[in-house]
Amino acid sequence: MSLDGKVAIVTGSGRGLGLAYAQELARQGAAVVVNDVDAQTTADAVASIEALGGRAAAVVAPVGPTETAEQLVATAVETFGRLDILVTNAGVLRDTVLWKMTDEDFDTVINVHLRGTFTTVRAAVRHMRAAGEGGRIICIGSPTGQRGNFGQTNYAAAKAGIVGMTRTWALELKRAGITANTVVPVAATAMTATVPYFAAAVQAAEQGEPMPAFFRHDLGFGTADDVAGLIAFLGSEAAGGITGQVIGVGGDRLQIWTHPEAALTVHREGGWTYDALREAGPATFAGALQSVGERFPELPEEFKTAGS
Repeated sequence: MSLDGKVAIVTGSGRGLGLAYAQELARQGAAVVVNDVDAQTTADAVASIEALGGRAAAVVAPVGPTETAEQLVATAVETFGRLDILVTNAGVLRDTVLWKMTDEDFDTVINVHLRGTFTTVRAAVRHMRAAGEGGRIICIGSPTGQRGNFGQTNYAAAKAGIVGMTRTWALELKRAGITANTVVPVAATAMTATVPYFAAAVQAAEQGEPMPAFFRHDLGFGTADDVAGLIAFLGSEAAGGITGQVIGVGGDRLQIWTHPEAALTVHREGGWTYDALREAGPATFAGALQSVGERFPELPEEFKTAGS
């Protein structure tokens, strides 16, 4: 089940993870609309796909505005005749702690990640529903959106919001044969390159060497290419029965994240008043409180020098 004859849009695909997604979709036979804010970066991405024998077109524009979303869909349809797959990868970071985060820091990240996902998916779905041939919506999440991360209020809000929208779209789009899923990648990127914990893995990737098994297996941390296979699979006919899911991938590891469920359910006749909670709350909540933030295993001694 190749992607021959399919057409995909990948936002934020000039470099990094997005480029890996676009190239893999092209390898599997799809024509790809590449998107970035830098013209040269976008042109280079298109050239790299054409060098693989694939077909690609470029849209140089920031994701977020409705106009960009409509331009992306129009380019796919006018250039390649249809639209089957959308991957919403575009994103930016403005990391800082809550009390130092400005309105601009917050709005910029929300506009690109959350609003950009909304506007692009809306434009794509309008075309897919009218065409009546189904489709694949693949949104990009993050462990931060699942568990939170210090200094990333804006990014955590955007990525958590994307998961909420994806679950809703899975319900709304089912009758149209359009699936909607979120992929949570864990890979060496410009962001993880600055984290000491990942230094040995990032260094190996940069030198073209295999990543140590601790990172690939135990941590589920790999390269962009390790994520790209899942993106192409979710775009295929073989994944037609998978929708509304949050799927993590990195290195040698694949995960399906649970949907939020109540960790504790208790009842009290008359309800939970302030006095009742003061009396019974601490004991009631004990053992059911949930952890926050990502949890990493202890870094083996052999990698601590690189990570220091």
